[in-house]
Amino acid sequence: MSCCEERPRNNMKSWAPTIHLNIGFVVGVLFMLLVYLVISQQAAISGLSVAATVAQWIADKQLIQRPGETLVTSDLQRISNKQLVQGSGESAENGKVVHNTKGYYSETCEVHGDVRVNGTALSVSLVPSSWSERREWRIQPYSRKTLPGIKAVTVAQLPEKAAAPACTARYSVPAVLFAVGGLTGNFWHDFTDVLVPLFIASRRYDGEVQLLITNAQPWWPAAYRPILRRLSRYDVVDLDGDEHVRCFPHVTVGIHMHKDLSIIPEWVPGRRRLSMPDFTRFLREIYALPRGAPVSLVREPGRRPRLLLIHRGHSRRFMNEQEILRGAEAAGFEAAAIDLRRDVGVEAQARAVNSHDVLLGVHGAGLTNMLFLPPGGVLIQVVPYGKLEHIARMEYGEPAKDMGLRYLEYSVAAAESTLMETLGPEHPAIKDPDAVHCSGWNNMTEFYLNKQSVRVDVARFAPTLARAFDHLRQQ
Repeated sequence: MSCCEERPRNNMKSWAPTIHLNIGFVVGVLFMLLVYLVISQQAAISGLSVAATVAQWIADKQLIQRPGETLVTSDLQRISNKQLVQGSGESAENGKVVHNTKGYYSETCEVHGDVRVNGTALSVSLVPSSWSERREWRIQPYSRKTLPGIKAVTVAQLPEKAAAPACTARYSVPAVLFAVGGLTGNFWHDFTDVLVPLFIASRRYDGEVQLLITNAQPWWPAAYRPILRRLSRYDVVDLDGDEHVRCFPHVTVGIHMHKDLSIIPEWVPGRRRLSMPDFTRFLREIYALPRGAPVSLVREPGRRPRLLLIHRGHSRRFMNEQEILRGAEAAGFEAAAIDLRRDVGVEAQARAVNSHDVLLGVHGAGLTNMLFLPPGGVLIQVVPYGKLEHIARMEYGEPAKDMGLRYLEYSVAAAESTLMETLGPEHPAIKDPDAVHCSGWNNMTEFYLNKQSVRVDVARFAPTLARAFDHLRQQ
């Protein structure tokens, strides 16, 4: 028994060095194998990363504009697009929604990250990189958020990727989603409600932005195609009935109206502080308007500045148009009357106005054409009877000053209004304009805007013409 117990013990001692050597060898082999696997895995991951980057680079170069249309950008343009998204002046952190409620009129959402636009559902979804709480906003994409008849866009921060619709069109440029309809069709509202806010939202991208339109009116993009083409290098996408899920790195939902026909520079997104002179310069470039300044009577003392009187064929007409033109000629102007009708096209109107130094008209949408006057020119607004001065200044007077124009105002007296003839001196619209205003907007517009024309007292109007001429003499 003792022999049997000792023999194994002796054998164990004799084999111990061999066993230790074998274990060391195995551990060494395993360690080398582990190092090889780690290095191989890193190389594989690196290879996959490069492959994914190349695949994404190829995908980013294909900007699908609409079903069946693909545009290809250059490498430099791709880099520029990336810089534009990251350099917008706001937080470009992926997975973030910035809800903007500045001012009285509008609200917008700036959505950063993996953003998916579903035209059929009229929704904009932010896909999170990790789980997050669902949040939702309802944004009216028209600039007047309280106006009825415009479908709201649902902006949602999704809780997880699984809830996101799959992309069918992917873009490397940002997008601006906006609506028309509403009060468009009126020249002043076309610019105040849509074109100026759209300029504010998209100009920071220098054309590298996709415009998405909803509540589209067929005539509207055609009427303003030159402006839309300058704001974006790509065809506008009509979201109404669009079957694609379009994916972007950044989407602005809604457009922001700062105030009537003007811009508040401090509210402009991005690093560029835009103002109304930037917008009017933008229009002059688009329509190739030659004049960036009015006539200089200092440099050309013998030249007569040109005055354009806006002819109206309906309410708020000049009843003594020819007499007013003769008065302007007597004041030193070369004067003419033009009917700035919508059917002649924006470009024709712009060229006609830009060739003049002074624009004269009764309060109304035609005065929007002051956008095309050369900077330093003069706007003369004739304000109909009925205590409309505040509205007139807000809609045209203040914007004219913001554009760098000289603004002059002439308020019509009761004796110069056709209301005196049609209603008589005892009618409340003549005797008590405050009471008419208090009775509601509809009554006010019915009497003072829809039923009134003016017969200007040329002798009373002469000092206003003289001030316009004196301003140009100082240019």
